[in-house]
Amino acid sequence: MVSIGIEGISVAGSDLHAQLDQLRLHSPEMHRRIDQPRLDSWQKEQEADEAVRDDFGSDIAGGRGTSYVRAQQLNVDARAAGIRQLIELMTQRSEGTQAIVDLLGGDGLVRRVCSRIGLSDVEIMTCDASPHMVHTAWATGVPALLQRAERQLFRSGSVDGVLLAYGTHHIPPALRRSVAEESYRVLRPGGAFLLHDFLSGSPMDTWFSKVVDRYSHTGHQYAHFSEDEIGQYLAEVGFDFKIMEIDDSYTATGVTADEAEQNLGEYLVDMYGLRKVVESLGPQQAHRWAIEEAKSIFRYPEQPGMTSSSTVQRIDDTGLWRCTVPRRAVIGLGWKP
Repeated sequence: MVSIGIEGISVAGSDLHAQLDQLRLHSPEMHRRIDQPRLDSWQKEQEADEAVRDDFGSDIAGGRGTSYVRAQQLNVDARAAGIRQLIELMTQRSEGTQAIVDLLGGDGLVRRVCSRIGLSDVEIMTCDASPHMVHTAWATGVPALLQRAERQLFRSGSVDGVLLAYGTHHIPPALRRSVAEESYRVLRPGGAFLLHDFLSGSPMDTWFSKVVDRYSHTGHQYAHFSEDEIGQYLAEVGFDFKIMEIDDSYTATGVTADEAEQNLGEYLVDMYGLRKVVESLGPQQAHRWAIEEAKSIFRYPEQPGMTSSSTVQRIDDTGLWRCTVPRRAVIGLGWKP
């Protein structure tokens, strides 16, 4: 059963053995799935390696992790509808509690959303390659593990699902097949692997190149997946799979229509670390600039069940307004035979 349920704990994001000790106490079911020799080997490599680029390190350290975390804390529901779809798709063929590894888990958003919207019978293990994100997850009550997506630390055949979403394009193309191979290895027979991204040439790709790359301090020079690439990895590794598109829109609410738009603009500024806009325009104008850019960029052809353009609507019986900016994501959903 999903729960946060632990008080914030101070755990160094780079100390795998400290994280393992806390997992033993707070998430014993996940702890027993860890491959200890793999973890020991990975810890030694981490200690020997020089520091690597971390876009999701703290803002002070040159990343956008601090503002990213603030965005999720201020609006945990911004991507909740999309997250619900991903988890429901992954668990549709299984019964009982599902152990799901969230490879790009950040500070634990997927786990918190599952708890908040009442998705039962899933146990989300938050993993991330950023020590800052892992430390922040523990500090907010979410068990987490420092792990690279292509170097998973779980025993072979030990988990029910592997989620690769929200940042998939940050994985270098040379390592992407390795991620699929590792996900296949750790899954039990019948387990699900879900790969989620925004296609090359899509409005999300435009947002990253036109807005995030220009106006964040980290830039955004990453290659998004193509549909053929997703299918190729899943097929070559051995998954039975299908590829589909989902509505993965952003939302925010406010007591007026303008406030709902402004709140979503604030979310986008923090989410993507658009500090250059804030430095140029100031916070309030930066939030307005961001939502207007998003309304212009995120437009799609009409399709049943999908949002095609931005909307602001009153929510029945609440007195609030909801602003929605559409995003469409492509997913490859594979099952291990």
